[in-house]
Amino acid sequence: MSAVVIDSPTKPHLTQTRARLTRTVPVVDERGEPLKTAIPAERALTVYLDKHELVTLMTLGAQPELLVLGFLRNQRLIDSVDQIESITVDWTVGEGEVGEPGVAAVKTRPGAEVIVQRSAERVVTTGCGQGSVFGDLMAHLDDIQLPPAQITQGQLYGLVNAIRLQETTYKSSGSVHGCALFEGDKMVMFVEDVGRHNAVDTIAGWMWMNDISGHNKVFYTTGRLTSEMVIKSAQMGIPVVVSRSGITQMGLDVANRLGLCAIGRATNKRFLCFSGAERLVWQPELVDKTSNS
Repeated sequence: MSAVVIDSPTKPHLTQTRARLTRTVPVVDERGEPLKTAIPAERALTVYLDKHELVTLMTLGAQPELLVLGFLRNQRLIDSVDQIESITVDWTVGEGEVGEPGVAAVKTRPGAEVIVQRSAERVVTTGCGQGSVFGDLMAHLDDIQLPPAQITQGQLYGLVNAIRLQETTYKSSGSVHGCALFEGDKMVMFVEDVGRHNAVDTIAGWMWMNDISGHNKVFYTTGRLTSEMVIKSAQMGIPVVVSRSGITQMGLDVANRLGLCAIGRATNKRFLCFSGAERLVWQPELVDKTSNS
């Protein structure tokens, strides 16, 4: 699903440098027969904030400008999207092929007062394709007030089915995570990347770029709900999160603290509601009904 970015004089100018998402490689199957298959085209993207190197993100490169914008906002390196004048992405090898890292040059507006040196010192690299985490996210939990939104069990089943029908890089090559934004059971945006954190940052960048409210939205991820994934969803103002996987203990603790509805292991008509059950309008009669799921 393509994402349209609104061109506004108060919003940053973004280049549109979508890279090729997969590459074809030779393999040998279980019978010893040679064949070709697609794999995700992971590549490095080094982010410079006002010419100061900040971090390198591993990404598919589907919508790198939105990824960078969402990363800066989610990690609280900027207070407002309006602080950014432009984000220019340049893949240094062809169209983002494997090789030297691509570059994302972020330029802030005069008077933005983004302190790059302090930000860079706060970077802590983590594994599992999670990108970079900044340590003070937990300190701002009490500032987050989620709206009193709900989701029906029928809408939950509808969004799970929409994900099942979505054409994805995962279906052709595997090894990637997908995240989606829903309004009810209507998919608003779908993003895939090598890490679920990249995917949620890209959605966040799109929402902030287009002034999209999260009050009536549902966030879906194929990956597990860690504390950071829950916090990022809450920062986007989204009160309901759904995962095909499960939730970590810290993720659950944060969800309970925020009053966020966290639903995991959602496949077909099966799911587990780990927190915020009052946000789910239960329709147990739908469980036994025949469906196309």
